[in-house]
Amino acid sequence: MSRPLVEVENLVKHFPIVKGVVRQKQIGAVRAVDDISFSVNEGETVGLVGESGCGKTTAGRLVLRLLTPTSGRVLFEGQDVHKLGRRDLKKARRDMQMVFQDPYTSLSPRMTVGDLIEEPLVVHGIGSASERQERVIEVMDAVGLERDHIDRYPHEFSGGQRQRIAIGRALVLNPKFVVADEPVSALDASVQSQILNLLQDLQQDLGLTYLFVAHDLAVVEHISDTVMVMYLGKIVEAATAEDLFENPLHPYTRALLSAVPRLDARGPKARVVLRGGVPSAARPPSGCRFHPRCPLGSGEPCTVLEPILRDVGDGHLVACHSR
Repeated sequence: MSRPLVEVENLVKHFPIVKGVVRQKQIGAVRAVDDISFSVNEGETVGLVGESGCGKTTAGRLVLRLLTPTSGRVLFEGQDVHKLGRRDLKKARRDMQMVFQDPYTSLSPRMTVGDLIEEPLVVHGIGSASERQERVIEVMDAVGLERDHIDRYPHEFSGGQRQRIAIGRALVLNPKFVVADEPVSALDASVQSQILNLLQDLQQDLGLTYLFVAHDLAVVEHISDTVMVMYLGKIVEAATAEDLFENPLHPYTRALLSAVPRLDARGPKARVVLRGGVPSAARPPSGCRFHPRCPLGSGEPCTVLEPILRDVGDGHLVACHSR
């Protein structure tokens, strides 16, 4: 049985809302991530899905210590990454990498492909110049780039090729854990499938562990072992991909799945149309945060008590008073 590589415990991130120019005063907070807990096992792909603004990208960045949490812990191989000193953190970063959503803005336009992929090796002082060059070529081959691309610049490539460069840059240090933040959302459908297949092949070959952040449920179903659904800073449902897509329990999950075109009989049969828009994360509703849009109604206890994420059987977790 695989063991947890990453453990997230009661993670919270509130961004302050301030008023004033000279004397700034906090008048509120955007509750982007509000007390979430989960784990990612070695060799597993965990999908994190939800609408824009639900906090999934913030959660991914907190896991890698690209943001500082308001409270909570992130354990990587048993160590709290937010308590590591500078030297230990630099060492840990070799094992934790990120693939960003937009490969054009995440890659310096002034650096060649070879320099972009080599830079992490230079930062960590790994190998001689010739050894680094060999490693760069090895990684380029692994992600499907031609060797004569090494002296070209990002603007000379298509979106799919740029994402291959970004993936190569993330993998050059041989990490154990990769956060993939919407890595295919900016790509055409045909290119999406190529990048997803590449990520799966690399996972199998290198033993990688992924936290895959996305809003496209079809993409998440294709690549994930476990899926977590986020709404307004909270995880509202989590289960194996097969279980969640065959038997969604939370009304928000059912609404998301009903919007995905399907050729099989799984998932909700009729389109579930939610009323209204996503409430502000600065002023989340009382009780269940989904109750103003919930098709099951909005009476008590939904409007008063916040539902607890609980196991309803076979490891299927759901936060809903009706379950």
